[in-house]
Amino acid sequence: MTTPVFQAPETLSPQAEEASTALIAVVITVVFLTLLSVVTLIFFHLYKNKGSYVTYEPAEGEPSAILQMETDSAKGREKEEYFI
Repeated sequence: MTTPVFQAPETLSPQAEEASTALIAVVITVVFLTLLSVVTLIFFHLYKNKGSYVTYEPAEGEPSAILQMETDSAKGREKEEYFI
């Protein structure tokens, strides 16, 4: 006496074989739809968040703020040395 799971495939009734085929088809369909929905969600997320950014560059005639800070700190002050 064996269970239907352990029986050879040819001993299964045609009704049980159709049921297992339908179950496999349902599982494949669910996996495909899940993957398709995940890809769609990722696409829309990337489309909405393009990664645009704003740069704060100086105009043509203005000197850079970084250069101004470097020149201001270098003016009138010599390097100080500390001995511990």
